[in-house]
Amino acid sequence: MTDFLLRQMRHGVWANEKLLDRCRALTDEQLELTVPGTYGTIRNTLAHIVASEEGYLVRLLGSLLHEPPLREQDLATLDVIAAHVAHVTSAVERLFAKGSLDPDRVIADTPLRRAGAPRFEMAAWAPAAQFVYHGIDHRSQIDTILSTHGLETLDLQVWPYAMELGASREAKEDR
Repeated sequence: MTDFLLRQMRHGVWANEKLLDRCRALTDEQLELTVPGTYGTIRNTLAHIVASEEGYLVRLLGSLLHEPPLREQDLATLDVIAAHVAHVTSAVERLFAKGSLDPDRVIADTPLRRAGAPRFEMAAWAPAAQFVYHGIDHRSQIDTILSTHGLETLDLQVWPYAMELGASREAKEDR
């Protein structure tokens, strides 16, 4: 049986990959579009999603995924972002390789904490839940930017993902 949280995190990875593919069809000028009330440009928001997901996974795994980690302030190309999406994908699978997470396990620190920054302890469920919520929120912001500028949007909800996996389908009525 696949863990419920693992399925949610896999959906996030799938959505990031679909969004990355959509972004590859945009011009450099379109990648720099934004609208008020969103995080920033399409490119910066996508880099923010992936950098944050790496951070949540580093906290949950207790070790760096790779060197160097993606930093939001980096002016990341889509190829760089794609390489980091691959790190996120691998880390999600590693996180669940030994079974379900203990949601109440206390995480004492993160290897990404900068010198002088405060240390936060937290239950494992918090960064895991943030991984799911944060990605949905910012992917929706990119969708808002695309639609506001008259560009094609994507349906990144769970339904198309479940249909792609065969987990949701139209039922044929017996007659």
